[in-house]
Amino acid sequence: MADVNRGNRPLSPHLQIYRLPLVARISILTRITGVGMIAGLVLVVWWFVAGAYSPDYFAAADWLLTTWFGYLVLIGSLWALWFHFCNGIRHLVFDFGKGLTLESVAKSNIAVIAGSVILTVLTLLIV
Repeated sequence: MADVNRGNRPLSPHLQIYRLPLVARISILTRITGVGMIAGLVLVVWWFVAGAYSPDYFAAADWLLTTWFGYLVLIGSLWALWFHFCNGIRHLVFDFGKGLTLESVAKSNIAVIAGSVILTVLTLLIV
């Protein structure tokens, strides 16, 4: 029989009401960083192709990569690479059936974020 009292039922929580847990945000961010690394890859490949093409073309590509915007994209891509790597390691551990308790997932959330930031800073200091 049809429910005739639809107007009195509560609405299900939406994203404006329901706050996504950190593990869900990290999962979404992993997918975004996977796609976002393409921006850095395109810039680096363009820089290499420009270097093989001509000195003038290379100067234009090198100028763009050495501006604040180029550095921002490259550093963002570097962080995305380390974030994606750290979360991949975490999922490899999950695939072995380890670290699946709520407490370990909460700790690994922080470890992924902290690890990606630390590895990015170390890479920038070394290079």
